[in-house]
Amino acid sequence: MAPHSLRQKQLDLIVLMLHLNQPPPPAAAAEQEEEVYKILVLDSFCLSLLSPLLRVADLRKHGVTLFFPIDKPRQRVPDAPAVYLLRPTQANADRVAADAAAALYASFHLNFSSALPRPLLDRLASAAAASGSAHRIARLADQYLDFVSLEDNLFSLAHPRSYVALNDPRAADADIEAVVDAIALGLFCVAATLGTVPVIRCARGGPAEMVAAALDARLRDHLLAKPNLFTEASAAASFQRPVLCLFDRNVELSVGIQHDWSYRPLVHDVLGLKLNKLKMPADKSGPAKTYDLDDTDAFWVANSWSPFPKVAEEIEAQLAKYKQDVDEVNQRTGGNKDGVEFDGTDLIGNTKHLMNAVNSLPELTERKKMIDKHTNIATVLLGHIKERSLDRYCDCENDMLGKGTVDRNTLLDLLREKGTKEDKLRLAVTYILSFETPPPSELEQVEAALRESEVDMSAFQYVKRIKSLNTQFSASSSTANRSNIVDWAEKLLSAGVKNLLSAGRQLALTRTVEALMEGKPNPEVDDYLLFDPRAPRAGSGGQFKGPYREAIVFMIGGGNYIEYRSLMELAERSQPSKHVIYGATEILNGVEFVEQLAELGQKAGLGGSGSNPPSSQ
Repeated sequence: MAPHSLRQKQLDLIVLMLHLNQPPPPAAAAEQEEEVYKILVLDSFCLSLLSPLLRVADLRKHGVTLFFPIDKPRQRVPDAPAVYLLRPTQANADRVAADAAAALYASFHLNFSSALPRPLLDRLASAAAASGSAHRIARLADQYLDFVSLEDNLFSLAHPRSYVALNDPRAADADIEAVVDAIALGLFCVAATLGTVPVIRCARGGPAEMVAAALDARLRDHLLAKPNLFTEASAAASFQRPVLCLFDRNVELSVGIQHDWSYRPLVHDVLGLKLNKLKMPADKSGPAKTYDLDDTDAFWVANSWSPFPKVAEEIEAQLAKYKQDVDEVNQRTGGNKDGVEFDGTDLIGNTKHLMNAVNSLPELTERKKMIDKHTNIATVLLGHIKERSLDRYCDCENDMLGKGTVDRNTLLDLLREKGTKEDKLRLAVTYILSFETPPPSELEQVEAALRESEVDMSAFQYVKRIKSLNTQFSASSSTANRSNIVDWAEKLLSAGVKNLLSAGRQLALTRTVEALMEGKPNPEVDDYLLFDPRAPRAGSGGQFKGPYREAIVFMIGGGNYIEYRSLMELAERSQPSKHVIYGATEILNGVEFVEQLAELGQKAGLGGSGSNPPSSQ
C-alpha cells in the first residue's frame, strides 16, 4: 500500500469523477480556465459515501452547482452536464434511461460505485437507443467506490443488520450467499482503491472463511484480465503487500455491547454520531444544530480518545487560554482590558499592533466556535452520564471484563435503579460473557432484576443459550458449511469468552492481528487459513505468512470505535511502525448491536418481558 490513506485515495477518485474523469487543473491554471458547471445526481448510498469526504463548499470548488437525489422529481437543466454516482441496480439504470429520454441535462457522465453487470448495461443501452438519447451519454465508468471512508484508517461497507442476516436461524442459503457476496464486493472495492492485492487470513469456518473464499475468487477472476485494476501495482506484488485479516463478530461479542468512558465512543453511543456528523436536538440553549466531528476539528482529533473527565478539563483550559489571548489583543490595541468576547469593535489606539490584531480575528473566532461546540456536546453528555450513572456502568463492566470480578450489590443496584432499559440489558449481557460459569443463584438474581425493570430478555436469553450450547459443541469439529450456519455463533463464542478471560484487557482482536502481522509460529493463529489471490491455486508451498508492515482488519457483523482505538494503539506502539486500516460491515454502538441480538432472540423464540426491544439510535 502506498503511504496515502484509503480515505484520500477514495477522495482523489471522486474529485477525478467530478471533473468529468479528467485530472483537475492545478490551482493556478484553474483560476484562468473557465470552470465547467455541473449537476450531481446521487442515490442514497452514494450520498452517504460522499458525506464524510466533501462538504457543499467543496463540491462548489469542483464546479458542482446543484446536487439532487435520483429518486426525487427534478427540473430540466438542458445546458448543463450531469455527473451521476449510483449503485448498479436495475432501478437506478431505469431512472438514468428515463432522464436521458427526457433530455434533463446536456450530457450524462455515468459513474457506478461498483461494476455495472452486463445485463443492466444491455438494458440501459437498449432503453437509450429506443428513446434516441444514446448520444447524450458521454461516458460510463465503473468506479469501485462501494464503501464509506469515515477517517484515514476507518471505513464501513454500510451494510445494515449484517449480524442478523448472517446468524438468522431462518435464513435461506441463497440469502446468506447474497450477503457474503456483497461483503466480498465491498472489500474488492477497498483493494481496488488501494491498488493492491492483499494476502487474506481468517479463522476456519463461519462467515469469515466464506467471505475470504468469495473475495479470493473475485480477485483471481479479475487478475486474469490484462490490463486490470492492479496492473500498476504488479511490479511490487512480491513485497509490501498488506494482510487482510477477516473476523466474525462472534469472536468477541462483549466489545460491541459494553459502555466506554472515552469521548468518541461516548458521543457515538449516547448521542448517535453518524457519518462524522452529530445532530443535537433543540433545547433551552438554542435551536437544533448539526456538528461536523472529523479531522477538520483540531479539538476532536487531539481529545476524542481521552476519558470524558479529561476532555472537560481540556475544554476549560482552552476557554481560559482563549480569554487570555483576547485580553492580550485588547490590551495591545487599547481596547477593553476586562473583555472576554472579541468582536473587533475595540480595535483602536496603537496602530503598531492593529494589523496583527486584525489578522488574529479569524483564528480567535474559529477557536471560540470550536470551544462552544464541544462545550455544548460535553454539557449534553454530562446530563446523560448523571441521569443514567454511565460512569458506574463503565466501572462495573471493566471490572468484569478486565479483572474477572464483580460486586454483586453494585451489579444488582444498577439493574434495578438508574439507566435506560438498554443500559441494563447491555450490563447483564456483559455479565453473561465475562464468566464461564456464573453462580446459579447470582444469575437468577440478575434475571429477576431485569424482569423487575421490565427489560426485554430476548438478547440476554439468546447469548445465554449460545453459551450453554457451546459447552455441548466444544469438542465438535470446526468445519462449517452452508447447511450449519446456525451453529457458527455456538462454535465461535467459546473462543471469544476464553479470550476475554486471558491477558488482561487487551482485545482478542488486537492480539490476533498482532500475531498475524508478525508471521511467527503462534498457537492462536497457526490454524488460520491463508488465501493469496496472486499465487497458483494448487498447493500452499511458498505462501508468504509475514511479517507484514500493513494490515486491513475487517469485522463481519459490525465494528465499533473501541476496536478501532485498540488497533490504532497497536500501530503506534509497534517497532518498526505498522499501518493498520480498520473496517466493518457497519459501525455500531452498543444499543444498535444489542438490538440485533434481541432480534435473533425473538426469531429463536426466546425473550421475556413484554417491553419493546431496544431501538437503534
